[in-house]
Amino acid sequence: MTRPTSSAPSQRMLRIGEQVRAAITQVLQRGEVRDDVIEATVISISEVRMSPDLKIATAYVTPLGVSDHGIVIEALNRHARFIRGRLGPQLRQMKYMPEVRFRDDTSFDNYKKIDELLRSPEVSRDLDGDNDEQ
Repeated sequence: MTRPTSSAPSQRMLRIGEQVRAAITQVLQRGEVRDDVIEATVISISEVRMSPDLKIATAYVTPLGVSDHGIVIEALNRHARFIRGRLGPQLRQMKYMPEVRFRDDTSFDNYKKIDELLRSPEVSRDLDGDNDEQ
């Protein structure tokens, strides 16, 4: 079997990542993790990226309504082994249960910066100048 030449995730990695995301979401929604920080925070899991061997799952989370995301990410990483154990029933088809790592999702901040740049006076001026030339 030949190896894929691109570094893009395979369909299998994407499918398993989505299954892991759904399983982690269920564990957090049911309140199985007993931690004051996690229980008091609404957590959005935007994406789970799987390693090529499917042994590591990196979950990108956004704690909503919390100014310091680091505290929530730290609490989730502290309970990662417990969460991994709770994923078993939803991920029975997997040969190995993936190690779960939590990271702060900064994509929303990036989208906000791009939006602010597009709305800046400099960009507006440049766009207005292009319309005048046509």
